[in-house]
Amino acid sequence: MNLRAQINYWLSVNQSTYERLAEEMTKITGKKYTRGSLNAKLVRGTLTFHEFENIAKIFNHKIEIKDLN
Repeated sequence: MNLRAQINYWLSVNQSTYERLAEEMTKITGKKYTRGSLNAKLVRGTLTFHEFENIAKIFNHKIEIKDLN
């Protein structure tokens, strides 16, 4: 699943919107986010790991990196 699909899934499950997500991201980071800026990052593939980590945190998830061995 790609990042956009994952975020859309979390939004759907939590009955939320990109507008609300942008508001929460702005609160967490102090940097201004909008629905458009988040969408543009997903389209261009420029969403950072730290941003995705914050989004996961908003939806009460944790990003975990595991060794495949």
